[in-house]
Amino acid sequence: MINHREKAKEYFLSGYNCAQSVFMAFCSETGLDEETAAKMASSFGGGMGRLREVCGAVSGMFMAVGLIQGYSDPNDMEGKTAQYELVQKLAREFEAQNGSIICRELLNMEQKKDDPAPSERTTEYYQKRPCAELVADAAEILERILYA
Repeated sequence: MINHREKAKEYFLSGYNCAQSVFMAFCSETGLDEETAAKMASSFGGGMGRLREVCGAVSGMFMAVGLIQGYSDPNDMEGKTAQYELVQKLAREFEAQNGSIICRELLNMEQKKDDPAPSERTTEYYQKRPCAELVADAAEILERILYA
């Protein structure tokens, strides 16, 4: 079986954003190719386009679980309920492990929004940000819940 934790971390350390890293780690389960998955998740990095809202790792986890176990019939109330229960469970697990699902809180940022230009990925960037571990945690949580 794929080690989704390590795969997500590898993607992040190679330059993908947090949402892309988690979502792409589950390409074999979602049936998407890497390019499509990267494009689909590209807007969710930095807490949704660097708005610092819901952590991109969490968004990537939700996107993956939607493709893997989601519903498609708008009248499927059981499917909707099951999906929302699963999303809430994933969020609770991530929050219990990391203290929040909100990007700015995870990064201890004062301001709500950030400049839209992404930060350059330097050694200092990786040392001051917990993001590599957050994407690894999100992927591990999703893997554990999917394969429990």
